[in-house]
Amino acid sequence: MSTDRAHHDAFARLLHWSMAALILAMLFVGVAMVSSMTLRPALLMLHRPIGIALLILAVVRLLHRLRRRVPPLPRDLPRWQRFAAHASHVALYALMFAMPLIGWAMVSAAGNPVLLWGDVQLPAIAPHDPGVYSLLRAAHAWLARALLAVILLHLAAALYHAWIRRDGVFASMASGGRGGMPH
Repeated sequence: MSTDRAHHDAFARLLHWSMAALILAMLFVGVAMVSSMTLRPALLMLHRPIGIALLILAVVRLLHRLRRRVPPLPRDLPRWQRFAAHASHVALYALMFAMPLIGWAMVSAAGNPVLLWGDVQLPAIAPHDPGVYSLLRAAHAWLARALLAVILLHLAAALYHAWIRRDGVFASMASGGRGGMPH
């Protein structure tokens, strides 16, 4: 395997790790938002712009991925694991788009502006409707749980490749293929 195909490029790695950090932060901020009435306003002011930033980054990431080939999986990887890897990536991309769009629609359906910074406001993408808001709020909460589950599966698979198989899959995203986890 040539070195240019053995690892993800630096931009893909930057997108992956920065989005991973932001998504995990958003999950924790979301939990804190529904748990604390005193912190809720400040957390909302943080949650909304980061959600829109994640939506933009997801678009950039998808476009980048469509333009560049990803490193191939090891040839000896069982078919079911290849399928699981593909399915988990599809699920991650779907959730990276769905979560901010549903959140934006939810805020719109609540009749609230989607404020980013200062006076920068996004247009409503759903009609003001308490019933729609309720459905979208439930969907946002359930999809957040699904996102956390897929992330945990993704992490488990990454650690399996790093610590058990030691096949370079983890290293291709962790360090650009120039080494892996310590043994």
